This record gives sequence, C-alpha cells and structure tokens, in this order.
Amino acid sequence: MTSPSWRATGAFLLALTTATGAAAQVSTNRVAANTDWSVFVEENPKECWGVSAPKETVNTKDGQSVSVRRGDILLFVTYRPGSAEGEVSFTGGYPFAGGSIVALDIGGTTFELFTDGEWAWSGSKEDDAKIVAALKAGASAILTARSGRGTETRDTFSLLGVSAALDEAAKRCAG
Repeated sequence: MTSPSWRATGAFLLALTTATGAAAQVSTNRVAANTDWSVFVEENPKECWGVSAPKETVNTKDGQSVSVRRGDILLFVTYRPGSAEGEVSFTGGYPFAGGSIVALDIGGTTFELFTDGEWAWSGSKEDDAKIVAALKAGASAILTARSGRGTETRDTFSLLGVSAALDEAAKRCAG
C-alpha cells in the first residue's frame, strides 16, 4: 500500500490545480496536447501530469437516466521528480459514496480505485503501473462510481494520445 501522505499530497495539489482554473484543460500551465489528452507542469513543487475529460457521461438512479449537476470530471496520471511511476487519480465532479470504490475498466480488465471525498486513487504504486500500462495499450477507459446521493455514474474516456501525453509528462518530471 502506498503511504497515505503520498496520496494526500497528490489530492491536495491536484485539487489546488483544478481549482485555479475553470478546468485543468484551460489552465495556463498546459505544455502539450496529444489528441484527447493534455500535459501540464506545475513548478512549486514540481509535478507533471497527463489529464483528459470524458467523451461520454451517463448518470442513472434506480435504473433510470437522470440529469445531475457535476463539477469537473477528470482522469489524471501525475509524475514527480525522482519517481518514474505515474500516480493514477480520478475526480468525478461530486463526493463519492463513503467507503465506495470506483471501477476502472480498460479493455475488459477492471481495476479498483479507492475514494475519499471527490477523489479516487489506486491502492498502490504497483497498481498504478498496471493501470498506466493498460491505459497505454487500450482504446478507452470506463469509470463507474456511485455518489453520496446514490447516483450511479459511468464516464468513458478516450485513450487516443494517452501514451504520448504520459511519456511527455514523465519526461518533463524526470530527474
């Protein structure tokens, strides 16, 4: 299991980063765009990440489609100097149900992301590495979650450009 401080620091910095702009995609620190993925760099402390917004979102409650208001829905892979591994995180634009998980399906392989407030992460650096490899090999990623109000959400992300974006983010934070 990854140390909680590593995860908590990432959550705070990612939340701070997305809060500084309307969405990460319009932030002034974007350094590259690779099809459906963008690359951002923050200098103090140094972090580099690839990020994408979903191509499709479906919200249901009791099996019926519902219209819900959500904040930014973003899938991230974050890199820091001195660490070659990327940290996978997801914000669904709402507080997740307490104790729930987010299911991440990439090409039929499902990973579990653990939730805390509006954020979700994998359970370890090893899981992050498996997810990053699957993202680079896949065509789409589907994240299924449940809000604190009982709404089921299904967000589909294109993986077009993810390999180039993550390679760029890792390179910019190498060393």
